[in-house]
Amino acid sequence: MKIVIFAGGVGTRLWPLSRRQTPKQFEKIIGEKSTLQLAVERVLPLVSPSDIYISSGIAYKDILFSQLPQIPKENFILEPQMRDVGAAVGLVSAILSKIAKDEPFFILWSDHLVKNEELFRLLLKGIASLLEEEKNKIVFMGQSSRFASQNLGWIEMGDQVKELGGISLHAFKSIHYRPELKEATEFHASEKHVWNPGYFGTTAGFLFGLYEKLAPSMYESLVKIKDAYGTDNFEKTLGELYPQLPKESFDNLILEKIDKTDGYVIAEDLGWSDVGAWEALKEALSSSEHENVTKGNVLLEDSTDTLVFNYKGQLVVGIDLSELLIVNTDDVVMICPKKSVPKIKKLVEGFAGTPNAHLA
Repeated sequence: MKIVIFAGGVGTRLWPLSRRQTPKQFEKIIGEKSTLQLAVERVLPLVSPSDIYISSGIAYKDILFSQLPQIPKENFILEPQMRDVGAAVGLVSAILSKIAKDEPFFILWSDHLVKNEELFRLLLKGIASLLEEEKNKIVFMGQSSRFASQNLGWIEMGDQVKELGGISLHAFKSIHYRPELKEATEFHASEKHVWNPGYFGTTAGFLFGLYEKLAPSMYESLVKIKDAYGTDNFEKTLGELYPQLPKESFDNLILEKIDKTDGYVIAEDLGWSDVGAWEALKEALSSSEHENVTKGNVLLEDSTDTLVFNYKGQLVVGIDLSELLIVNTDDVVMICPKKSVPKIKKLVEGFAGTPNAHLA
């Protein structure tokens, strides 16, 4: 079993903690370790470090090596230039299809929280066993929804088709990315829709074959990169061809086009949360909607449903606060209502070419 953990995103929705130079997956958002380190620790009881691969950008090479000294250097798959997830998954599948074509492998992400780690590993183990027999499948790991989220992807599943050690496998029907509120509300009320964490198991040979079938122009370049992998020409070939690949999402490029019979869906409560935005982090770390979440030197009085992350030494005091987000870093203090989180990304993107460009 091979596991690939993606750690290349910038994470503008967690600004000002997450910056282009030090994105969210490298920061201590939960406890005293980065979410990337926690993602690796989550799977280490199941596989050895030599079976874990990290997909990221060359710009983060030093911080990756520093945070993950247990991972072999050759297991870091580093993009010379960011080209969106479609190209990134294609690169990984190309390389893994040369290393372990028919071995089960998993796509996981570095900026998530998974509370039920024992069940998570049980699912990985069970899916790997299934893929040993059915190599031409994608098995999606769905999280049962807790609310009608507009900021997450959803998976529509059909009837149960198999049982995997007491765990139900359902037919795969469709992928929906960030639906409107009305649609998300309908999904949450339905027993046929689950959140899509972006976790799935397959074999590299099958996934790379989907690129040949569904993204032939990208596949041509990826084959050349694959052929060069392990040779002295690899870095040169990667540097020349990879930046020319189109920027497309993996969902649009591949998942929305696959034959529905190629997929299975598992729907379980993994205690999973996408902590890529402040309001999502608040929901993940609180036991109720009204509970406050704090980090650092913080004092709240008569306040409710508020997150305060203080990365400075001075005391931050809040009185009569409600539904607010407050983040205090070395050079920025951000205060906004929870409902205004979508505006953070737009604000940060607007910094480019301005006197505040250094803050992005």
